[in-house]
Amino acid sequence: MPARLKAFLLHLTVSIFIALLAVLVVFRVWYPAPLHEALGVTHIFLLLLLIDVILGPLLTLLVFKTGKKTLIIDMAIIACLQLAALSYGLWTVAEGRPAWIVYNVDRFDVVTVVDIDTRQLNEALAQYRNAPWTGPQWVGTVKPDSPEQRSNILFEAVQGGSDIAQRPNLYRPLTEMTEAIRQRAQPLEKLNDFNDAAAVRDAMQSWPSAAAWVPLMARAKPMVVLLGENKSEVIAIVELAPWK
Repeated sequence: MPARLKAFLLHLTVSIFIALLAVLVVFRVWYPAPLHEALGVTHIFLLLLLIDVILGPLLTLLVFKTGKKTLIIDMAIIACLQLAALSYGLWTVAEGRPAWIVYNVDRFDVVTVVDIDTRQLNEALAQYRNAPWTGPQWVGTVKPDSPEQRSNILFEAVQGGSDIAQRPNLYRPLTEMTEAIRQRAQPLEKLNDFNDAAAVRDAMQSWPSAAAWVPLMARAKPMVVLLGENKSEVIAIVELAPWK
């Protein structure tokens, strides 16, 4: 086998291995299913990854030549370009990863890292001051006590600014939201109003302990959060429409 082809195959193998690690981190840790669909990251990231995996080995196939004086420099440049492209893609995906899934009045909102309002971060409980790296965390939120603060938040939200769900200083443990979630929980039968009956039936077969649901609001695709028998315990997120 020619040395150039060997170099190409070796580079391709290493690139695929690194790509698989990136996929594992992104789709198993940062964007656990089905949140990658809810935030619309799937096709964009996989396309970037595919281009990165193919381009690096192809450049190696083009420039590799045994005995070439600048071979080491050429390979180093290719590796740096490939790693830079991968790093940029991972950085972009990391910045858009879901950090918090926040119960807000009558639904859950997916809050990404870039959505977080950091202006009053020092007033947040310690566990909410830093966006988690090990996957999104479930939290609740409370309205501020001051009518003036509530008005300011409402005004900002109407203008396209951050709402209650994006403000960690208002976060509280989800266990404190039990009664609020229970009051807003909707019966499973209502899902048939917004979805094909077969799709609802399939989802319920996967989660037989589900007894109620509330909507999940996300950037690309709203979904449904299934609740347990007490109608407040989160069981799963499923790809069903919460409204028409």
